[in-house]
Amino acid sequence: MNNKHGLATRRLAPLFAAAVIALTGTVAASPVAAGSKAPLGYQLMCLKTPAECQGGGASSVKATTGMMATLKRVNARVNSAIAPRNDGAADVWNASATSGDCEDYVLAKRRALIKAGLPASALRIAHVKTRRGEGHAILVVKTSNGDFVLDNLNTSVRPLSQSGYRIVSMSGANPREWS
Repeated sequence: MNNKHGLATRRLAPLFAAAVIALTGTVAASPVAAGSKAPLGYQLMCLKTPAECQGGGASSVKATTGMMATLKRVNARVNSAIAPRNDGAADVWNASATSGDCEDYVLAKRRALIKAGLPASALRIAHVKTRRGEGHAILVVKTSNGDFVLDNLNTSVRPLSQSGYRIVSMSGANPREWS
């Protein structure tokens, strides 16, 4: 294949995947459930890297002092490790970004918390609206003391009820299913 056709194929592949999802509601063996409200960028990332879209384990965790310290440590570490950068027109989700936007922070935090031993099913990705009506993504951790938010716009880990965000859609215990 010459370079011209290879470049065209790489450019069209995400558009083709998006068209299939839009037309059929799913893709054969798609890691995102049909009828979901998952953002398209998330759906495309799941097609490329299905391991990042796995659930499993308990759907909530006990809010111990150690677990809360882990949330705070991961939130701070990821917030400082990723340089803020807007994707522009393309909504690209990447769990191993060194620069990126809110979705990239969420995925890096989710990955780090799973590595630290938290069950994937207790970690929810939420698409929210800020008080100013802007779209944003946060990580919600389901605990015995309620839902807590890890956010790149705030250094503290705080209860979802105190975040000021309005949830538009959120992944379930199975991160491929959104409501």
